[in-house]
Amino acid sequence: MKKLQQQIDEWIKQYGVRYFNEMTNTVLLMEETGELARHIARKYGEQSYKKSEEASQSNENIKEEMGDILFVLCCLANQMEIDLDAVMEKNLEKKTMRDHDRHLNNPKL
Repeated sequence: MKKLQQQIDEWIKQYGVRYFNEMTNTVLLMEETGELARHIARKYGEQSYKKSEEASQSNENIKEEMGDILFVLCCLANQMEIDLDAVMEKNLEKKTMRDHDRHLNNPKL
């Protein structure tokens, strides 16, 4: 993640002029998340694509939206000086401590 954050920072400096402010990037993150949800709802859920959107049915749109989400999330992390590698390491530790046997003992799984 550190390498990705650095690449995005370099891209912003070269092509983006500057980062959008944190509020704008948060709203963009929500927008991109909604677009991902829309594609998943149509591909895997009970909704369907309109005839004019049939080309949108491939996984390419899902991949693109995931990329957009990751890009904006990295922008926010860079702006707030958050190391996503460290965040994820701590998050996995938390989940391991909390859930080390929770899912293994879940009869629904």
